[in-house]
Amino acid sequence: MTREADVLIVGAGPAGLAAAARLAAAGAGRVEVLERQTRAGGVPRYCAHGGFGTWLRPATGPAYARQLLAGARRAGAVVSTGVTVLDWAGPLALDTVSADGPETVAARAVLLATGCRERPRAARLVPGTRPAGVYTTGELQQAVHLFGQRIGSRAVVVGAEDVSYAAVGTVRAAGAEAVAMVTERDRAGAAPVRTATARLLRGVPLLTGTTVAELLGHGRLSGVRVRHRDGRTAVLACDTVVFTGDFVPEHELARRGGLTLDPAGDGSVRTSRPGVFAAGGLSRPGRSAREAARDGERAADAILTALTR
Repeated sequence: MTREADVLIVGAGPAGLAAAARLAAAGAGRVEVLERQTRAGGVPRYCAHGGFGTWLRPATGPAYARQLLAGARRAGAVVSTGVTVLDWAGPLALDTVSADGPETVAARAVLLATGCRERPRAARLVPGTRPAGVYTTGELQQAVHLFGQRIGSRAVVVGAEDVSYAAVGTVRAAGAEAVAMVTERDRAGAAPVRTATARLLRGVPLLTGTTVAELLGHGRLSGVRVRHRDGRTAVLACDTVVFTGDFVPEHELARRGGLTLDPAGDGSVRTSRPGVFAAGGLSRPGRSAREAARDGERAADAILTALTR
């Protein structure tokens, strides 16, 4: 079955929902958002810490996700969850599948807001055994905040960016101890107040100029071997390791369509195919949720301009 929409948005994270709200409020016609997860909101759904929203209206991640979803629906956008986009059925048409079966949706404009993900251990080429207890930040947050799962008791966090310190907070929320943070850089990439809080108040040491050389243990992680820049190695005893940062775009759909993102290289939300746009973590991996939402609004303005030509 084939049906039509005016604007089709793939991904119901901050970029997709912000764009949907702006487009629907501006009278762009039928604006539909397709999300493969069972709930809309993207990564903020399982980021239980603060730092979302605005200075005047601060919010936790789940609250911010609810605000974005409510804003899109209030403006008149249709947000459909549990829908997986499989491939392109035409220049501005997509094949999808859901519990209701396969469907093709055609539109006047398509916005790809599929987001990004962290590189897992395998993609970082970290050798060793394959024990339980290995996470990325997203996997850790979902396990703890969405599913209430228990993790180990001693965790090593790989990375020293803002997302790394958020992972430390999640480890502590799960009742575990963050025994160390490891980064190959010379200093932390987060705000000084955040690094000082972790080091001085929470007692989490930061090992700079250091990489994870090997994972140890069978069945369950028993430790990680780290290598310092001068060649020295050491073993940190732990039963959990969290790989943070190192974001890559969820670009499979763009790749299958042969699309080039921002072909002019000037930060545009346009792609190499007329009528197809990209925003958020797909085009700029690793940015904050608020920055992704602003990018979605910028894409909505470009789509409105294209539709009125």
